[in-house]
Amino acid sequence: MKLMAFDVEDRMDLINQPLLMIAGEKADTLYMTEDAYAKASGTENKELYMIEGASHIRTYWVPEYVDKAVNTLGDFFRRNL
Repeated sequence: MKLMAFDVEDRMDLINQPLLMIAGEKADTLYMTEDAYAKASGTENKELYMIEGASHIRTYWVPEYVDKAVNTLGDFFRRNL
């Protein structure tokens, strides 16, 4: 239960490494992603990639959305690792 009460948003400024956040453009939770992204002030190398047309859950199983996420991750890793 402690994990459920942990609020990562309060600690986003501690991230000092390259950051990639991926969200569905139509996700009900998009506002949380945008808030967390804005608070990630410890790195200037950050990117928020929104998958056009995707809701939160569909980003996990709709092949078109999964492909976009995987390709974005690959590009991010190539640039930053």
